[in-house]
Amino acid sequence: MPTIRSFIALNLTADIHRQLDDIIQSLKQQTTIVRWVPSQNIHLTLKFLGDVSLANIETLQRVLAGEAARHTPFTFTVSGFGAFPNTRWPRVLWVGVQAPPALAAAQRGIEAETQRLGYTNEERPFSPHLTLGRVSNNASPQEARRLSDALAQVKIGELGQVMVKSIVLYRSDLNPGGAAYTPLASFPLGNSHNP
Repeated sequence: MPTIRSFIALNLTADIHRQLDDIIQSLKQQTTIVRWVPSQNIHLTLKFLGDVSLANIETLQRVLAGEAARHTPFTFTVSGFGAFPNTRWPRVLWVGVQAPPALAAAQRGIEAETQRLGYTNEERPFSPHLTLGRVSNNASPQEARRLSDALAQVKIGELGQVMVKSIVLYRSDLNPGGAAYTPLASFPLGNSHNP
């Protein structure tokens, strides 16, 4: 049975995408050991599903539509900067997300519903963030230390707010030039489709 790589996410505004691109361009000047995410691909991931059978897409969409309808629209703020596991030994560079409890509630609901469909639960607790780039596995300790020193100087204030009115199911195609993301379906939150 054919499958597609898929994930569930929240979209950002065009203005925040522009600002994230500016941040990436300035960080690129300081390091060559990071694989940067194209700014138009940056989104707030709620759940990575992995391979989804095409036969299950309709069921998945029905479940996501029902879950989205249970939550009301909310706003989150994009601000701050950090790295996983930390800036002293960075592996993933990110911009932070400050969100109301509604975001965690929506993510938990999606996690529970997709688990019922047989998708594995995330092992790590949900930590909302926007991934800017990943440090190369073959970076030398000296390069990693230089990056760590550079990151200590990075300060990112508030970039803006995002009003969330829907969640999106994406298809992810891995190409030689990087991943291409295609929205498959969008599910309105609560009464967000009413005027």
